[in-house]
Amino acid sequence: MRNMQFNMPQLVLLGATRGMIGFGVGLLIAERLKRSRRKSIGWTLLGIGAASTIPLAITIFRKRDAEPRRAAMMD
Repeated sequence: MRNMQFNMPQLVLLGATRGMIGFGVGLLIAERLKRSRRKSIGWTLLGIGAASTIPLAITIFRKRDAEPRRAAMMD
């Protein structure tokens, strides 16, 4: 199991993107609003959440992959 360290802005962004995706999916499957409004808001939140997750994940995984190399260089 690998331990990962996040700084506060990364943690907040990660939580916000997960929340947007979850809320978007929730709107798509709920039946509380009009169908057209629910679909447009749900797909928008889902799309923004997914699109903003990609660069964040790339940043986090690059940082994670670079840490073992930095530790090896210091030895």
